[in-house]
Amino acid sequence: MQIEEIESCISKIPDYPKPGILFYDISTLISNNDALKSSIKYLKGLTKNYDFDLIAGIDARGFIFASCLAYDLNKGIIMVRKKNKLPGKVISLEYDLEYGKDTLEVNLKLEAKKIILIDDLLATGGTAQAACKLIKKAGGTVTCFISLIELNFLNGRKKIDVSTETLIRY
Repeated sequence: MQIEEIESCISKIPDYPKPGILFYDISTLISNNDALKSSIKYLKGLTKNYDFDLIAGIDARGFIFASCLAYDLNKGIIMVRKKNKLPGKVISLEYDLEYGKDTLEVNLKLEAKKIILIDDLLATGGTAQAACKLIKKAGGTVTCFISLIELNFLNGRKKIDVSTETLIRY
């Protein structure tokens, strides 16, 4: 399946979650076995120039692609979760959003681990930037941030201070 065919499997929902927003829904892509397998194949190709030990997925849709990719690449996965979703002692980072504050957490020390960070969507870059900082705070190094979709017009890439790769750009 070509990238254009994968892109056609993403539903575009106008005025969700509020008026004026066009939501890119990956539910239709991940329910299509061929589209999911093909997107993982292309995402795997985006990792080839990077040295890494683990893949980190951002809560929650990033977990889908991180899990598939980690399995395919024979790597471990870590979860970058929203506040109060992980057991045990956590490492936290609060960050600013356009509409308030949020917190991300991990529950592992990542001493000297090299990480590829993945999410389904790169929009304003705030969450990806915070996840990179959190991984650094936990002792790891993000070697690359990868997203399935990037909304170029929001310039989120400029907030991320690591190499950034994207499969589909709007």
